[in-house]
Amino acid sequence: MSRRTASVGAATAVILLLAAVIADAHDLFLRPRDFVVRSGGEVQVRVLNGTFTSSENAVARNRLRDLVVVTPAGISHPDRSGWADSGKESHWRITLHEPGTNVLGASLEPRTIRLTGTQFDGYLREEGLPQVLAARKAARQLGDSAHERYAKHVKALVRVEGARAVLPTADTAYRVALGYAAELVPLDDPYRLRAGATLRVRALVDGRPVSNQVVQAGGRTTNGERIAQREVRTDSVGIARFRLETRGTWYVKFISMRSVPAAAGDSVNYESKWATLTFGRH
Repeated sequence: MSRRTASVGAATAVILLLAAVIADAHDLFLRPRDFVVRSGGEVQVRVLNGTFTSSENAVARNRLRDLVVVTPAGISHPDRSGWADSGKESHWRITLHEPGTNVLGASLEPRTIRLTGTQFDGYLREEGLPQVLAARKAARQLGDSAHERYAKHVKALVRVEGARAVLPTADTAYRVALGYAAELVPLDDPYRLRAGATLRVRALVDGRPVSNQVVQAGGRTTNGERIAQREVRTDSVGIARFRLETRGTWYVKFISMRSVPAAAGDSVNYESKWATLTFGRH
């Protein structure tokens, strides 16, 4: 085998290894089959543990820390029997009655993962965590292995249409904070925004707005084409802004990560909190 062939083979192995790590650190999305439904209709929600279009693993019901529905009439915690696995994908079936924009939310119990330094540094670059990467570089820790605790918190906005109209002043469920460790709270209802308008979302970590946080957004058009992912940083009060120029299904997401000092006596040296938000624009 030539040196060139061996070099190409090694590079390919590294790429495949990194891809496997990124897949293992799956994003989690709630993606309803229909984002706009009639009152009294069942909403069939795909639970995508992987990417916005496919799932690598199902999420077992016993991993749920919280399952919630927020409507203009209030907050409820539905029976978890509507959450079921099907191969590599989970599904959540829920019937919504209250007209207006409803929020579906789920929070998972934390898990841990061990990564080599190469894996972890690549993951930080891929997932929009430049500050953690810069801190590792400054501390001469690039290449050091990592033991990470992560927890995921997801929301979807579903528009329910009924015989009676809901006034905008009463249709504010989308702004309710669920109290998750990481959360995206819309300050505008995407179903009421005109085409090309800007959506404001506030990033919260442990209930507090987080500034200078990288937030990413993308999705799929109504024809199934990819809406290119873009990223912005939150302002001083935790607000990120995205222009919704394309019709389709959208996601917004962020990961908050902190290093855990050895003096803390924890079993991990990093802790991350993941948040995603999905909605439709038709």
